[in-house]
Amino acid sequence: MMTSTRNGLGARIGVAALGIGILTALGSGAAIAATEDSVDVSVEIEPNAEPGALALTVAGESAALTETDSIGTDRVFTGTLPTVTVTDTRLAEDVDPAAYWYVLGSITDFAGDADQPDILADDAFGWAPAITAGDPSLVSEGDVVLPGAPFGSGFGDDQELLALADNSAAAAPGAYSANAELTLRTPGTVAPGSYAATITLSLFEG
Repeated sequence: MMTSTRNGLGARIGVAALGIGILTALGSGAAIAATEDSVDVSVEIEPNAEPGALALTVAGESAALTETDSIGTDRVFTGTLPTVTVTDTRLAEDVDPAAYWYVLGSITDFAGDADQPDILADDAFGWAPAITAGDPSLVSEGDVVLPGAPFGSGFGDDQELLALADNSAAAAPGAYSANAELTLRTPGTVAPGSYAATITLSLFEG
């Protein structure tokens, strides 16, 4: 897959170049022009518009999980991923109609702050993506991933958060957002303490 591209619109600026000659006197005496004429010089400078781009932003830097109801002997912690937005400021005619974009997520294992054993994300973490803004006929959320399913901690395990249901040209220009309910499910014997993991969100276009 290719990483996201930033296809710019070429800003055309017309520039008139004026050559300036320096006339020097040879020997003594002043040089006098025998005849004179003039040339009008003009330039038209178009607005300096920013080129269109495909970009990803996240509305926060962290998410906290808090304990909810247990399932059997397991402990369950939930939270919400900050809103993720894909903004495309390109014009449709400047986008390859065969291209499409998508957002993938991966996560590290949960590391303890006091040498507790790591909580393996593949064993315990999951999410449920949901679209929060944008035309739902053009984009769709990724599949629900239940705790215990592979989740982005190994090669090829990245999970889809948001993706085009059509193509990039059909969705440009526009803005599309999604978040996800995050779930961590651990055995009741999990060591107490603070744990932290990092979710990486990546925007691709291919």
